[in-house]
Amino acid sequence: MDGDGTMSVKEALAQLEKLTPDAPFLALGQTIFWDEPMKAGIALASRRIGYGRRFIAGVHDTDYFAKLPSGKRQPGKFKALPHNDTATQGLWSAAGEFSSLFGSETVITRDSLLKAGLKIGKIVQKRPDFLDEATEAWGWKGIVSLDDNPPITAELPLKQVLPTLQETLDWALDSSVACLAGEGKETAERLADEIRTMLCDADEELLEEKPKTTLADLYRRLAPAMYSFAASTTVSIETTATTELLRFNVETASLPRFELLNLFVAEATRKQAEQAYDQAVQGSGLYELKRFGTGAVPFDVILPGIGRGTLRITKRAVIVMTPQPQFITLRKPLQNVQELAAALERKFGPNCVAVGKAVTLIGMLAREFVFVFHEGASAYVQLSRKLHQALKLKHINPILRVRYSAWDALQVCCSWLTLPEPFQGPFGARELCAPSLAGRWRAVGEEQKALLATLGELRRPVELLQFLEGHLGGSWKSLAEEYKQLHDELETRAADLEAARKRRLKLYEVRRKLKVARLDAERASGDHFKQFVFEKAADGNREKEREKLQARVEAVRHEAQENERAIRGLMHEQREISSSEEILKAHDRRRSIEVESELARLHLIRSAIISSQGLKKAGQRPSAWWLRLVCPDGLWFRQTVDSAECYLEPLF
Repeated sequence: MDGDGTMSVKEALAQLEKLTPDAPFLALGQTIFWDEPMKAGIALASRRIGYGRRFIAGVHDTDYFAKLPSGKRQPGKFKALPHNDTATQGLWSAAGEFSSLFGSETVITRDSLLKAGLKIGKIVQKRPDFLDEATEAWGWKGIVSLDDNPPITAELPLKQVLPTLQETLDWALDSSVACLAGEGKETAERLADEIRTMLCDADEELLEEKPKTTLADLYRRLAPAMYSFAASTTVSIETTATTELLRFNVETASLPRFELLNLFVAEATRKQAEQAYDQAVQGSGLYELKRFGTGAVPFDVILPGIGRGTLRITKRAVIVMTPQPQFITLRKPLQNVQELAAALERKFGPNCVAVGKAVTLIGMLAREFVFVFHEGASAYVQLSRKLHQALKLKHINPILRVRYSAWDALQVCCSWLTLPEPFQGPFGARELCAPSLAGRWRAVGEEQKALLATLGELRRPVELLQFLEGHLGGSWKSLAEEYKQLHDELETRAADLEAARKRRLKLYEVRRKLKVARLDAERASGDHFKQFVFEKAADGNREKEREKLQARVEAVRHEAQENERAIRGLMHEQREISSSEEILKAHDRRRSIEVESELARLHLIRSAIISSQGLKKAGQRPSAWWLRLVCPDGLWFRQTVDSAECYLEPLF
């Protein structure tokens, strides 16, 4: 065991054997095309050591299928979308997500662009919608429903989503095969066709067995084949689905998995359970129970053919908040889950499902199973633990967490890789052998983090251009020189404009003084006229004084006119300087170079984040079928599992 509590797979399995030898492993996932089949390594390791623990691969089919985050209707039923920080910012797609080799759902956020110094406003002027593509997660797509109210995965007809599913799988496979070079590419193409064949065969088999096949049926049928494909050997597993595990009727209600639900149903424990739940979710952003309505408990019920909704229990009724709420009248308050199950079964039949919301689902199933989670899976475990501690639930199995480092494990593979464009700059190569990537990816990640910090310090355009000249070379040297020449020329013109502006400011000051002088002269002339001339006898001396005063008025007026002409002349001169065709072209060219440099910065930012944060994330939770395509002999898969770090995460 390491100092941080991590263990090898063998050590973790041995410790589990001591703690809870009889609890089956449960690998619960929403799709079979992402990281779930990596857990085949745990099943194989357990059998190899000699443990008899069952391994159950389950399809988590009780969640709603993802829908369009913007809420805007589009033609069709389903669509595969990228995830970005704009139009699909709120995208969540688990039952239909795909990633190509090296890809992950790592969105290049607007904040990360700004932190790296990108002048978004400059690019927006030329390309108003550039952020859609600029923030897009590389190598990832998620299928969403275009309906306003998508069904749960267990009730989603396969024929509706299959065309989009096949199309998106083809994209992921083709993009991944393109990352292989030499003979390995031909083998990868053949293996990709095997996956396509698996999908088609499973679809045909299911259609023969029953006409109303669902997406969950497909995933469950594919699980054994995909586990064995990823591991390059037959993997013996059992399969199930959440709708099966949590089927709730008079026969199943007494199972330990429903004990947590019973605490929220039984009158003796309900108040304490409700308080414990509200305290557990406080500050997390999740709703407290009162937000779900009177009598709400943190569980949903799925009614066959009707839908899924929050369970509410009052003294006189059971209410399931499906799109059209369903009611069961009670003669007396419920005492336990057995009575709840009987009430539901009487009205809706034996195939109802009672599923915990985010915080309670873990505690339901961990009562009987050992969850196998990859590191980072299930963000609500901490809240679940707080709930279990408050309720003093001690008989809950720990989670087996598995931490992979797939890229380090790639050292055992001899394949040649063709790096996708975002990785070529950071790695300094287009093609490299797998061990080279294994040996360099961590250093590349650190280099790219340092690059992001450097880019964030480049505030002035000339600084960015000088950096690009040194970092990228090529035409950036001539562009930097051209920009400096344009900058110097415009600075000279700007100095001329500033000089003209200052002269004009002085003339404005003269104008203000002349206005005062004119008023004074006109006032003096008027006062003299009223005092000595108006209705007075002619006096030669007074007439001469009046002529002098009027001459003064005229002189000031003339001086003011000359001043105005000078002001207009300077304004014309400034307009000539600032709006000449030569200057306008220089300004436009300078702005174009600035936009070019910001686009280059954007490219560097994207590549840096994708090849550091994104690549790390992809290696921690890889799509399991990548490993077989890249390394058909199974060595990469085995090394990834053998080198994995594990730890047991307590739930109490």
